[in-house]
Parts: sequence; C-alpha cells; structure tokens
Amino acid sequence: VQLQASGGGLVQAGGSLRLSCAASGGAVSTYGMAWFRQPPGKEREFVATIRQTGTRHYGDSVKGRFTISRDNAKNTVYLQIDSLKSEDTAVYHCAAGRPILSSISDSALYYHWGQGTQVTVSS
Repeated sequence: VQLQASGGGLVQAGGSLRLSCAASGGAVSTYGMAWFRQPPGKEREFVATIRQTGTRHYGDSVKGRFTISRDNAKNTVYLQIDSLKSEDTAVYHCAAGRPILSSISDSALYYHWGQGTQVTVSS
C-alpha cells in the first residue's frame, strides 16, 4: 500500500490542524494505521493508531488533544490535532502494519510509510 500524508503547516500555539493520510493499493481498514512524529533532533515517537477493529490508542504526550480517525470510503486516515503546543513541532508520518496490541508503538512493525508532513507550531 502507498501512503500520502498531507495537511501540515505553520500554526500558532493553541491552534488546530487536521492531517490526512491517503492510501492506495490497499484498504486502510485491513491495516493497523498509525501516526508517528519526529521532532527536530529527536527520536521518532509514536502518536496514535487505529486498529483494524476501529479501536484507537494514543501516545501519552498527546492524549486528550489528538484524535485519529478513518474514512473507509475515502481510504484515508486522519489525525486531528487540537491545542497545539510548540513541542508538537515535528515531521508527522503515517504508517501501515499489522502489529500485535502489545507492540503498536513499535515503528519497526509498520512496513508501509508515507513521506511525512511538517507541522510547525509558533509560540
């Protein structure tokens, strides 16, 4: 499956963004779809995932502010980001895989990746 992420940009702190991850060559409903992010100079970090069943899981640093969703008809996964903070500045990548529940935050278990979209939060 090929993934195309979009929707990033420059936003003021406290603002919102919606990132999109459009898939082709495979159905997003058959994968565990995830968002990871990599802040400048830091390691890649798990953000959120929506599993084939529709259940959702979030990284601790984004709980309550980020919402992952999926539109099967559009074959697209979204990441709604609210109450943006400067520490949310990162390149955001979408990914597809089939990790077991205990390993959903392990980026090595996702074998399809989009190219990334930059989110920059100004204070």
